[in-house]
Amino acid sequence: MSIHPFGPGFSSLGVNHNLSYEQLVEHEQRLHEGTPSDNGTMMVDTGVFTGRSPNDKYFVRESSSQDNLWWGSVNRPVTQEVFDELLTKVKGSFHDRETYVVDGYVGADERFAMPIRIITQRAWQAHFARNMFIRPSAEQLEGFEPEFVLIDSYATLDEDFQAHGLNSQVFIIFNLARKLAIIGGTEYGGEIKKGLFSVMNYYLPLRDILTMHCSANVGPKGDVALFFGLSGTGKTTLSTDPDRKLIGDDEHGWSENGVFNLEGGCYAKCIDLDPRKEPGIYNAIRPPGALLENVAFDPASRKVDYTDGSKTENTRVSYPIDLLANSEPSGQGDHPRNIIFLTCDAFGVLPPVARLTPGKAMYYFLSGYTAKVAGTERGVREPQAVFSACFGEPFLTLHPTVYANQMMNKIYQHGASAWLVNTGWTSGPYGVGKRIALSTTRRIISAILNGELNNVNYHRMPVFCLDIPYSVPGVEPNVLDPVNTWSDKVAFHRQVDELARLFRENFHKYASEVTEFDYAAFGPQMEPSPMTQYNIILPASPGSLPVGSTLR
Repeated sequence: MSIHPFGPGFSSLGVNHNLSYEQLVEHEQRLHEGTPSDNGTMMVDTGVFTGRSPNDKYFVRESSSQDNLWWGSVNRPVTQEVFDELLTKVKGSFHDRETYVVDGYVGADERFAMPIRIITQRAWQAHFARNMFIRPSAEQLEGFEPEFVLIDSYATLDEDFQAHGLNSQVFIIFNLARKLAIIGGTEYGGEIKKGLFSVMNYYLPLRDILTMHCSANVGPKGDVALFFGLSGTGKTTLSTDPDRKLIGDDEHGWSENGVFNLEGGCYAKCIDLDPRKEPGIYNAIRPPGALLENVAFDPASRKVDYTDGSKTENTRVSYPIDLLANSEPSGQGDHPRNIIFLTCDAFGVLPPVARLTPGKAMYYFLSGYTAKVAGTERGVREPQAVFSACFGEPFLTLHPTVYANQMMNKIYQHGASAWLVNTGWTSGPYGVGKRIALSTTRRIISAILNGELNNVNYHRMPVFCLDIPYSVPGVEPNVLDPVNTWSDKVAFHRQVDELARLFRENFHKYASEVTEFDYAAFGPQMEPSPMTQYNIILPASPGSLPVGSTLR
């Protein structure tokens, strides 16, 4: 019998080290953790929690990391004493239970990869971890020594959580000095994935390796594109391209060698999944690797109904990335040629595409803007602006400007072009206008990636000071400038001023920060929108700016 990862003599029903997919599926069925779908893909239920608990993430305040961490609502402090008490409770919950151990790596570039170990009480969570992290070879597993360990249990605090200074019975706590994390009170597998992304968001930038919450793909000529965007903006849909290989769909690093995937799998939303629109994801849902979460299915036929969000709109599937027919096996690529910030603007005032100077790119990167619309959450009746720093604020461990400064320097060093692409509304706000057609957005993305927008003229949108192309091959010119699509021009300019106000209010939180660059200067201007003709701007590519230089 294998020695328990908590030490010899620890009582357990069994220790299962690095099981194969077939073995994990057998355990899931034997322990009634899941049900096979009509094609044999395992379907599991994550219990009460069907999403992350962002208000329950903590870091131990200790000398090696406390001066680096971005303390606040994202990273809350907890004492070493509380961590030790909860660690004891977590370990105790493994007594007389099956234990699953998964070893792997975070980071496809071996020069920067971190060996990790995940310890769980559920076979399906081990299955999830095997999907999401890079799977070692048999040779690598010999003498494997993890650098970071994450223990996921169902230990709960009952009513004791307030005595520990916590927000609820759920806790996700990181001890960077001991390179150890513990999770309790929630079964949601995404906490494992995002927890280790948060860890890499700490360690890699300290080595001048930018970590990014984005997808990445590479074209036939080796040109790499990055896609940033919050939920609902189309990041997964637009980066999954039959003509380009997917490097990764969610988490990446950018080193002096280029871009590399941090993961070994994908974690895609399934709600309303349509094989005609997203065949790559649909066809990857197959046994034994894929794992469906919280989907509805017919009990008799076990056929999945992807339109049913009765339990949650956040239905998911995890699968190893090599189940995609068009993935990049190395998980790596060159320095990106294009960086695309996706937003779903429900106010209907941002253009379908705008070219960004490096300064503007960092303003929109730090803003991380999209909008919620009615029906997405209870109580949402009008469009609501959402701002998430670096398009991944819940996972940042250092201050957002650390990531922005690193990205700025890399853009100048490698000459990347940056773009803002609006996948939201045109001809008016949500409820009045209409959603920009997916076919239009795809044509715009193709024009960006093919270099077609490098040889067209641009004009500047007042207030937001965005450079809008006069033409995009294959797109009706009238839709490119949002003011042309509104029948009520006064209402349009009023809406522009309102959204600009929200941007400025959000950016106030960076006003007291000492950074290399004054990014606020690249946001919306204070003057009200003029009803005037726009200025003509000739195309220009990023120049070479030495690190630390003043922006122009």
